[in-house]
Amino acid sequence: MKAFRIRQPGQSEVIDVRTPSPGPNEVLLRLGRVGFCGSDLSTFRGLNPLIDYPLIPGHEIGAIIEELGPDVPSRWQVGQEVSVLPYTHCGGCSACHQGRINTCRDNRTLGIQRPGAMCERTVVPHDKLLAGESLSLTDLALVEPLTIGYHAVQRGRISSADTVAVLGSGMIGLGVVAAASSLGARVIAIDLDDGKLALARECGAQELINSNADSLHHRLQRLTGGRGPNVIVEAIGSPATFQAAVEEVCFAGRVVYIGYVKAPVEYDSKLFVMKELDIIGSRNALPNDFENVIKMLVGSRVPVNKIVSRSVSIDAAGSVLQRWSDAPNDFTKIHVVF
Repeated sequence: MKAFRIRQPGQSEVIDVRTPSPGPNEVLLRLGRVGFCGSDLSTFRGLNPLIDYPLIPGHEIGAIIEELGPDVPSRWQVGQEVSVLPYTHCGGCSACHQGRINTCRDNRTLGIQRPGAMCERTVVPHDKLLAGESLSLTDLALVEPLTIGYHAVQRGRISSADTVAVLGSGMIGLGVVAAASSLGARVIAIDLDDGKLALARECGAQELINSNADSLHHRLQRLTGGRGPNVIVEAIGSPATFQAAVEEVCFAGRVVYIGYVKAPVEYDSKLFVMKELDIIGSRNALPNDFENVIKMLVGSRVPVNKIVSRSVSIDAAGSVLQRWSDAPNDFTKIHVVF
């Protein structure tokens, strides 16, 4: 079968590999759509410290069950369309003991710490399957990236009482916008690109700020009556936005960080104490987050077909990945279609 592989930084290829067979408690999936993640772009650019080359990427999955291995429960049937929970957990570390398996110390994510699903077929344990009978393969391949934002909303304890500012309207930020608005929060989307902000509005943002054209501080102050947002979610990963989150959030507010910053960040740390802030990290997502995102997508107004800005065959995956690397702002989500 065909598989797409990042051979080394800046180089990729389509290779032939043996089609796997499912063992006990496993299913063979025929891939329908697999999304490129920001971590895949970092791998292609040589900036992902978690991986070893060469690597088959891919953990955003919409697939069809093609074969059942022994001992798979009867709820799973050949022909079902599914998504996949792509993380592992050890069960023994401090995070696992607290039920926070999403941040297991020894997590190994598909396509990052182990070979991924950017191939025609793959085998997964049945307990990693997620059913979404009324969702399309495109929807199912968006479940995992949307859960990253959903989990951040849960970490921030966001409710209908909150005004939430979301720094970044890329794929992860859009997930935050959709999840927060689905809970009734007032959402302010912030980005440098008017096109991405328009997409954030379709995902549920009530207010938009282009911080390249307007003063972020003054606009946030006007929109919140001089108080600042109750919650700021950082979904970019730059020193400037990490600082802005702490500076602009209200007193007694919450800051949720999803983005990874690849440079040191300097803070005026007195704001942590003066404002008595909750500073919260957010990583991956829990199984319950996946289930809630699937419910959110069923009958929701999330503009799935607009979020997926490019769909290509596996043979064109390398060229579109190079174009994404050259012009990252031109893409929101890329799907490889099998």
